[in-house]
Amino acid sequence: MAALTILSACKRDETVAGYGAAGQVWHVTEIDGVPFAANATLTFPEPGRIAGKAPCNAYSASMTAPYPWFEVETIAATRALCPDSAAEEAYFEALTDMTLSEVLGTTLILSTPEGRKIILQTGG
Repeated sequence: MAALTILSACKRDETVAGYGAAGQVWHVTEIDGVPFAANATLTFPEPGRIAGKAPCNAYSASMTAPYPWFEVETIAATRALCPDSAAEEAYFEALTDMTLSEVLGTTLILSTPEGRKIILQTGG
């Protein structure tokens, strides 16, 4: 039993969080080549979870795909309305479409094989 406990404690996070994305607040700067004027963030608060602030609401979801894959399951969000509701809807739609991830220093790129992209930046 002690060996099992030690092995589970050593288990590495194989998601994008374990490859440089954890411990950062990522700010959405671009979706599909267009600057994202609204404010949205993405964090990796614990293994298998994402969270953040979309233009209107806080959100969270499961994300357990191994790096470089990226797969967001159903997004749970608060339900406030605001003038940026269209931007929030566009962000959530794009986020759920993403299937690949790449961490390049202070840049996180989420993408699809079809060419969709979300570019996020962090201060490091």
